[in-house]
Amino acid sequence: MPSNSIKIPFTLLLLILLQTIAFAQKDFYISPLGDDKNVGSQESPFRTLGHAKEVVKAYKVEKPKEKVTLILRDGTYYLSESLVFDSKESGTTEKPYTIRGAEGEKVILSGGKSLELKWKRFKGDLLAAKVPAGVDFSSLYINGEKQIRARYPNYQADVYPFNGFSEDAISKEKIASWKNPEGGYIHALHKSKWGGMHYLITGKFASDSLMYEGGWQNNRSSGLHAKYRFVENVFEELDSPKEWFLDTKKGVLYFYPEEGLAIENIQKVEVGMLENLISFEGDKDHPVHDIVLQNLIFQQSTPTFMKTEERLMRSDWTVYRSGAILLDGTENILIEDNVFQDLGGNAIFVSNYNRNTIIKGNLIEEIGGSAISFVGNPDAVRSPSFNYHEFVPEEDIDTIPGPKSENYPANSRVVDNLIRNIGTIEKQVAGVQIEMAMDLHIVHNTIYNVPRAGINIGDGAWGGHIIEYNDVFNTVMETGDHGAFNSWGRDRFWHPNRQTMDELTAKHPDWIKLDAIKTTIIRNNRFHCDHGWDIDLDDGSNNYEIYNNLALSGGIKLREGFYRTVYNNIMVNNGFHPHVWFKESHDVFTRNIVMTSHKQIRVNDWGDQVDENFFTSQGDLDQSRSFGVEASGEFGDPMFVNPEAGDFSLEEDSPAIQTVGFVNFDMDKFGVTSPELKKLADSPKIPFLLLETHEDKAEIREWHGFKVKNMETLGEQSAAGLNEITGVIVLEVPSQYDTSAPNSLRVGDVILACWDEEVSDFISLSKVEKGNNWKGHTELKVWRNQGLTSAVIQ
Repeated sequence: MPSNSIKIPFTLLLLILLQTIAFAQKDFYISPLGDDKNVGSQESPFRTLGHAKEVVKAYKVEKPKEKVTLILRDGTYYLSESLVFDSKESGTTEKPYTIRGAEGEKVILSGGKSLELKWKRFKGDLLAAKVPAGVDFSSLYINGEKQIRARYPNYQADVYPFNGFSEDAISKEKIASWKNPEGGYIHALHKSKWGGMHYLITGKFASDSLMYEGGWQNNRSSGLHAKYRFVENVFEELDSPKEWFLDTKKGVLYFYPEEGLAIENIQKVEVGMLENLISFEGDKDHPVHDIVLQNLIFQQSTPTFMKTEERLMRSDWTVYRSGAILLDGTENILIEDNVFQDLGGNAIFVSNYNRNTIIKGNLIEEIGGSAISFVGNPDAVRSPSFNYHEFVPEEDIDTIPGPKSENYPANSRVVDNLIRNIGTIEKQVAGVQIEMAMDLHIVHNTIYNVPRAGINIGDGAWGGHIIEYNDVFNTVMETGDHGAFNSWGRDRFWHPNRQTMDELTAKHPDWIKLDAIKTTIIRNNRFHCDHGWDIDLDDGSNNYEIYNNLALSGGIKLREGFYRTVYNNIMVNNGFHPHVWFKESHDVFTRNIVMTSHKQIRVNDWGDQVDENFFTSQGDLDQSRSFGVEASGEFGDPMFVNPEAGDFSLEEDSPAIQTVGFVNFDMDKFGVTSPELKKLADSPKIPFLLLETHEDKAEIREWHGFKVKNMETLGEQSAAGLNEITGVIVLEVPSQYDTSAPNSLRVGDVILACWDEEVSDFISLSKVEKGNNWKGHTELKVWRNQGLTSAVIQ
């Protein structure tokens, strides 16, 4: 990342300073039609941001307490290098330094470069053009639209993961067809689908074998997933419209235009060059402070996936501390009403010491990495470890609670942002990522279409966060075993060996909150995750209070941890997933509405209270009671007001209110609040309610693209050869589905079991599947040809 800002000779700076003082300017203007020899007035604007920034810096030396506004007029500003702000460019609380786009005008700050190319026909549909010497890039835009780097398999919209994948992406036959794949990339999921990994191809050591390096983008090491992988930037794979390939040795760009795009109509060619557009670089003693970025569009930063290698404590993450905007050593920075789109790496990265950052009212979309990240420095952590399998010996653990230094983000807000379509390249990403931070307020954001978590907390250091009124859905779209909200808590006391953990926490119960010193509150959110849990508190997540959340699909999971209080939540079509609890966890789960039995895994000690929850069927309550809990649990119809429209409030005479004391909470305050963002934002799909009182036994339903219905007549029973009327019959399979594949589902099959649990109808099938959706596939037992056989739905 370039760290030097544009240098202006002292004599010129002095002349500029005299000019600005003479004019007593407070507002400076920039325009693509301006000139850096101008004085920077509205009538005589500067041309470049770098020059204007240095003028303002000189002006602020003379008048450090003067309010200054840098106003950008309509147009695109291609940055030749990153704009780096230091503490001397700071404003004040009363008079911040504001950099903004002019009202009602479209102002683009681009990390790209505009190229003038002469295209020629190369071969078949391919075009070719020489690029200027020294120009190397990994993203290309033609007429303002992003193009596709040559890849195998070809890009397929709405296919997860990676918009297309293939088991044979690096097969011997495929490798043998490549003359020189050096410089290409292999992208793959983790073997357990815990994020993604990326590899640079460095050459071939035989005709059909590759040399490559990488895979450090995940802190839980594994090889490439056998199925979910693709290859990019190999010349021989340039075979589809919109694909391109840059031969860096010859300096030639090859392009396959989409049908109808003639050479003469290629009017605008842009390439991504910078990974970082604006940086604030200070420290605790000399912070950059009181600067506002407003009404700007940030575009075309270059991908950084091969630099994502800094291990983040014992979470599954690695990061690269960069973004279109990087904050490092700041106070009182406001990033408001901007647009971040078509970025190769992260959008906003808040790194190390930062206080009172406000990120508000932004649209963040089409992002290669994460949207907003708050990541402190490990030097603030006592007794840090940096991988799941690492730990500090008991006798060496620092037992002083809380952080060791102030080198972390705190007291900051992320409010009213629309975040969507992120992780287009990297898969271990989040809409909001939090690690080694304290007292963050994440409120009224809408986050959707993400490959992993919408909001992620990577450790327990140091809590105090409030996460409320967010709308988070279409999450864990390309990975698995995760949640719309996800957390880990592998803090200093945590140990990968369960027996050791039990011994440590029994011996040192006061160690549990050494890092998680403050309670994190999750309330009044709407979460939806079809490929995991709506709220997933994973390994060692401690000190949480969770209430008044609407969980639309995946339910709530509490894995090993302590001091989690969960109450007054609604889990639609799902329920409670307690996994591997510790003794004396002090966990509480009460007064929630659940629609399945508790899906416990290796839980023998049930915390302080798992009771007085409201179930929607007696069978689910009875099953849960068999675990020795829910003595005072109740069941019945919760009497939702208007579930089809997403209003899961309860009628006043609901038995859940009368018996367990459930309290209604607002159903219309989730997500963004600004009118402009509300117009753009989608909403989650409201699920069909799995209540027997709502079931039409004869209705044909769509399930994973199949048409299915309940077995209900003697004729259907006879045709299937069953000895009773039960199960779900398959009426139609999707056209693209391969019925000849092993374990495939076929027309006429009757589904009798899912994950070895008996299925009697569509509701029971759906409830069992919901309870196991984190596994990434669905295992079935079906009746076919007078016998029982297995089938799997991916």
